[in-house]
Amino acid sequence: MLAPQRRQTILARIRERGAVRVADLVRELGVSDMTVRRDLEALAERGLVDKVHGGATSVGPGSTEEPGFAAKSVRQRREKEAIAAHAAELVRPGSAVALSAGTTTWTLAQHLTGVPGLTVVTNSIQVADTFYRSGRADQTVVLTGGVRTPSDALVGPVAVAALRSLNVDLLLLGVHGVSTHAGFTTPNLMEAETDRAMVGAARRLIVLADHTKWGVIGISTIAGLGDADVLIADSGLEDGARAALSEAVGELVVVPVPGGQA
Repeated sequence: MLAPQRRQTILARIRERGAVRVADLVRELGVSDMTVRRDLEALAERGLVDKVHGGATSVGPGSTEEPGFAAKSVRQRREKEAIAAHAAELVRPGSAVALSAGTTTWTLAQHLTGVPGLTVVTNSIQVADTFYRSGRADQTVVLTGGVRTPSDALVGPVAVAALRSLNVDLLLLGVHGVSTHAGFTTPNLMEAETDRAMVGAARRLIVLADHTKWGVIGISTIAGLGDADVLIADSGLEDGARAALSEAVGELVVVPVPGGQA
C-alpha cells in the first residue's frame, strides 16, 4: 500500500473510531511503528488529526466550545437512550439522587419519573421540568438555582452553595469529554465548579458518556477517571478506549445499541 493510500486508511479509521493507537495500526496495516508515526505526523501537519501520546484522535472542537441544549439533544439519540435505560436500573426507590445538566441525564430523567419516592437534586432546568411534568406527589425535586449556561445548566456560587449543603446517595453525571489524562471534562468553567460540588455531595458517582465523548477534552476537569464508581458507555466505544477505561474506572459498562455494533 502506497503512503497516500495508507494515510487515507488511517484517516478513515480515526474518523470512524474517534481515536487510534499506533500499536493497533501497526498490526492492522502490517507496517513498522516508525512508518505509522510518520503517517500520523503528516496527517497532523495538514490539520486532519490531533496527535496524542501513543496515537491520534480526530480533530475535535475547541476546549471552550459549548453547543446549546437543542443542538446536543439531536445527537446520538439511540446511544443516549440505551445508556439512560441501563442507568435507570441502578436507581433504587426512595433514594436521593443528583442529576447533572445535559441531554443524556435529561433522557435518563424520563426513565426515572416512574421510580417512587425519589428525591432529585439537579442544576438542570430541563431535568427539573421533566420531573415536574410527571406530576408524582411522592417525588421531591430540588433545583439548585444559579446562572444559566448555553446547555441549560444552572451554575455559579448560588448553585455551588446549595449543593455543598446536601448529601445524596448517587450522582448521575453527564460529561462533555472523557480522556485518560484530563479525566471527565466540560467546556464551561463555572459548570465544572458546580459539577465538582455535585461530586463532593455524592456517596457514589456514575458517569454517563456515549462513545463520541472519548478523546474530547473540555477546558476544565470535573473529576478524574478513577473517581467514577461506574462509567456507562455504548457499544460504539472502540476497543482501545474500552481497555484504557476498564483499567481506570471502578466499573466500565458497555451497553448495546439497537442497530449498532456489539
